[in-house]
Amino acid sequence: MITETFEVELEHEGERLDKYLSMIFDEAASERGLTPQSRSFFQKLIKDRQIAVNGTVQKANYRLKAEDYVTVQIPDAVETPILPENIPLDILYEDNDLLVVNKPKGMVVHPSAGHYSGTLVNAVMYHCKDSLSGINGEIRPGIVHRIDMDTTGSLIICKNDESHICIAGQIKEHSCNRRYRGIVCGVVKEEEGTINAPIGRHPIERKKMAINEKNGKPAVTHYKVLERFERYTYMEFQLETGRTHQIRVHMASIGHPLLGDVLYSSGKSPYKLQGQTLHAMTIGFVHPNTGEYIEVSAPLPEYFEKILRDLR
Repeated sequence: MITETFEVELEHEGERLDKYLSMIFDEAASERGLTPQSRSFFQKLIKDRQIAVNGTVQKANYRLKAEDYVTVQIPDAVETPILPENIPLDILYEDNDLLVVNKPKGMVVHPSAGHYSGTLVNAVMYHCKDSLSGINGEIRPGIVHRIDMDTTGSLIICKNDESHICIAGQIKEHSCNRRYRGIVCGVVKEEEGTINAPIGRHPIERKKMAINEKNGKPAVTHYKVLERFERYTYMEFQLETGRTHQIRVHMASIGHPLLGDVLYSSGKSPYKLQGQTLHAMTIGFVHPNTGEYIEVSAPLPEYFEKILRDLR
């Protein structure tokens, strides 16, 4: 049984209890190791009297007040076995402590509701056997950071807990060198720039993130133009922080959403795309065992190269 307590902030005053919980668990997932859950999941917990507001059980449609304390008791999950699967991996670098893989478009990084097979975790479990860090639990062995399902590119997998702690520390301290390539809509005028705008959960649309000056977390993206076309711009992005959907949110906020991004733009394009045109090209880090700086780059995927050829 997991028990979590949340203090309701002013921005959520008047929110329905069930809707609030589905949003707040999304926000807390990466910080506290919780699993995002649907609104119907919390409605069932409310019906089962597992949720209380200021110590009193309330209905799903209870309207919250600022400074309310919401206590949630989540029963232990029924284990779904996560099995190794012989899925080919594009390995860019590997040693006894870690590997860097080139994640393809459409592959989910770790199992979650509706995705218990075909994930990167299933693939690395088969490849690494029992040599994976266990800090993130049975459902995310080896996973120290993530990229979106439809983003391709470099991802570090840790083979032991010591490596996991070291790499996680570098990510937290923003010392990992992470450079992305993307194609955005419109012609970006500046040669380079920095977007410094906090990102938090969208106040209405649960699946989206947004610029949130009051309750967002610091987010900094550096960008530079690589090539301009008639209606699009080919760009490089360097992350100083690693918020959910950071590049996608930041670029949409300045009027240049990523080509193909159906969540933060209309998604309309002359190309048949599966999500945003974004690639985690380069990742640089200090090796947890040798202390050597290592930089690994994933080549642009073929679909991305084809779009560039067409635009040229």
